[in-house]
Amino acid sequence: MKTVSEKFNGLDHLRTLAILMVLIYHYRMFSHPEWVDIYGRFGWMGVDLFFVLSGFLISRQLFEEIKKRREINVKSFYIKRFFRIIPPYAVVLILYFSFPVFREREALPALWKFITFTQNIGLNVMTSGTFSHAWSLCIEEQFYLLFPLILLLFLRFKDLNYLVFFLFFLLFISIITRFFTWQYFITPNLDSPYFFKIWYMEIYYPTYTRLDALAVGILIAYCYEFSFSIRNFIDSNGNALSLTGLIMIGFSLWICNNQTSELASIIGFTVVAFTFGLIVMSAISKSSVLYNLKSSWSTQIAALSYSVYLSHKGIIHLTQLFLEKLNIDAENNFSLMISFIACITTGFIFKYLIEKPSAKIKTYLFKKTLLDS
Repeated sequence: MKTVSEKFNGLDHLRTLAILMVLIYHYRMFSHPEWVDIYGRFGWMGVDLFFVLSGFLISRQLFEEIKKRREINVKSFYIKRFFRIIPPYAVVLILYFSFPVFREREALPALWKFITFTQNIGLNVMTSGTFSHAWSLCIEEQFYLLFPLILLLFLRFKDLNYLVFFLFFLLFISIITRFFTWQYFITPNLDSPYFFKIWYMEIYYPTYTRLDALAVGILIAYCYEFSFSIRNFIDSNGNALSLTGLIMIGFSLWICNNQTSELASIIGFTVVAFTFGLIVMSAISKSSVLYNLKSSWSTQIAALSYSVYLSHKGIIHLTQLFLEKLNIDAENNFSLMISFIACITTGFIFKYLIEKPSAKIKTYLFKKTLLDS
C-alpha cells in the first residue's frame, strides 16, 4: 500500500528543505564558515516545517481511515508508529549512552527521559545539551500517542466537525501560554546570565508552547479530506499559495529576526506555522510547480531525513574530530561538505541496516495477524 507521502512529490521537497535547514542551524555549534552564522540562524524553522508535515501526514492517514471505515484501528496505528520511530531512535540512544566519543557535548539527560519521551520537559541545554534535538521527537511522540485517542473521543460523540474548534483552541492555548510564560518567567530574567537557558526551558522546548505547527498540519489535512470546496481551492491555486507562502516567509523572518524577542516568542511560532501551512498546501496542490516537480535527489534525502535528524550532531562531531587529526581546517566549506556527506551516508546505513529490516518485521506481523484472524 502506498503511503500518503508518496502521493505528493512536493512534500519530499519540503522534507529535504527542512532537514537541510536543521543541519545548517545545528552546524553553528561546531567549527564552521562565517556564512553559516548569517544564514543558519533561521534554520530552527526547519523543525516547525517538520511539525506541519508530520501533523498533516499522520492525521491524514487517520482521516482517510475514518472516511472508509468510520473508525480507527488504534492498535494498528501504534504498531506502525513503533516500527517506524523506535528502531532508529534506539540505535542512536545506544550510540550516545555506550560511546562517549559520539557525544557532541559533555552531559546527557537521564536515560528514562529519552525512553518516556519526556526529555523536552525541563530540558537544560547548559548542563545536559547532548542529544538535545530529540526534544522535537518527544513532542511528536506525545502527539502520536494522544491524537488517535482524541479522534476516537470525537467519533464517539458522532461529530468530527468540532475537531476544527479544538485545533483553534490548541493554537490559542499555545499563544496564551507563551504570553504568560514570557510575563512571569522571561521578563524577570531579561538581564540574567541564564536568560537563554530559561528561554529554551520555558518557551522553546515545552509541548504546550509548541502545538502551533502540529495543529496547523492537522487542520490542513482535515479540510483537505472533509471539505470539497477547500480541496478544490487548494488544487486550483497551487502557485498562488506558493507565492503567498514566500511572502509570508519574509514576514516570518522579520518577526523572528531575534528569535528570543517578546514578539517572536509569543506570536512568532504561530506565524511560522501558518506560513509553512501555506507552503504545504501548495505542495499538495495539483496545479503547483512543487507538486509537479519530480526529483530523485529530494525523494532520497526525504526518505533519509528521520535518521539523519537523529544522528547528525554525533556524526558531525565525529567527522570534525577525524578532520582535525588529518590537520584539515574545520572552519571551511570543504569540512562542511564532508560533514553533510557523512550525515547523508549515515542515513543510508540506517535505512538499509535498521529501517528496512524493521519494516519487514512490521509487514510480517501484520500478515500473521491477518492470517490468524
